[in-house]
Amino acid sequence: MADRAGLIQVDVVVAMPGAAWSTSVELPLGATVADAAAAIERTGCPQTAAEAIRAKRLGVFGRRVDEKFVLGDGDRLELYRPLTADPKEARRRRAARPG
Repeated sequence: MADRAGLIQVDVVVAMPGAAWSTSVELPLGATVADAAAAIERTGCPQTAAEAIRAKRLGVFGRRVDEKFVLGDGDRLELYRPLTADPKEARRRRAARPG
């Protein structure tokens, strides 16, 4: 993935309503999610991505991680939007519907 020794490449994605944003960042070996977040914010990321970073809504390949998580070459760092509805409440509403 990364072509220079001592560097890793991390893909960054965020889903937005009706669109998605992605970029790749090159980081030193042993970089953490916090290091990647700082690099992403320097790239001029969309507001949705910046908000996810500040709120620490982060994951790697679908698994929530904290800022201390050490990234590997080829990891996909995901930035999550806040939930628009409480999943338990939405399930209750669906179950209450007839049919």
